Amino acid sequence: MSVEERERDESVFRSSTVMLRAREPGSLAVLASTLLLGFGVAFSLGQNDTEPVVLEGKCLVVCDSNPSAEGGVTSSFGISVRAAGAKVAFSAVRGTNHEPSEMSNKSMTIYFDQVLVNIGNHFDLKASVFQAPRRGIYSFSFHVVKVYNRQTIQVNLMHNEYPIISAFAGDQDVTREAASNGVLLHLEREDRLYLKLERGNLMGGWKYSTFSGFLVFPL
Repeated sequence: MSVEERERDESVFRSSTVMLRAREPGSLAVLASTLLLGFGVAFSLGQNDTEPVVLEGKCLVVCDSNPSAEGGVTSSFGISVRAAGAKVAFSAVRGTNHEPSEMSNKSMTIYFDQVLVNIGNHFDLKASVFQAPRRGIYSFSFHVVKVYNRQTIQVNLMHNEYPIISAFAGDQDVTREAASNGVLLHLEREDRLYLKLERGNLMGGWKYSTFSGFLVFPL
């Protein structure tokens, strides 16, 4: 492509962008992506939907039969440009056997005191609750360790105050045992997940217990 041809194409793109900016913000992202594809350059909106991020290469335009503003920009034609870099993952661990005073409350939430991974900052360590930032398929797993405790424990994974799965540990002949389970869940935006001690107690502590989850893919 000659210098004159490139300058002409860039002038057309700038003019189209100005026209769309005055009409519909959603269409700007779609048209800009389409035009820039011809130059071998594409852009997508960042995770916080603020400034555009310029990417070298190709741009993926997704035709969505159920358009939604979550995870991307959607035009009135049902064409959405999704943010490819949006990732969600967390992993929390119990680092001590000291029992916090919160365990005596009526909710019996199982608390953690260290975060190993918290991409997106959607796990609240103080409340030990994960809140889904978008609709999608999520994976969760947990291992709750009872220490020097002969009682059987039951641990529930709670989804918006309702139990989804449970795990049990009740061997009286071992000093440490874990109640473990895992699941894939279809979550909506702002759904909350946490662990609850449904049966037994953790008087001996629960050091080395873990609670982890991540977004498999958005919907």
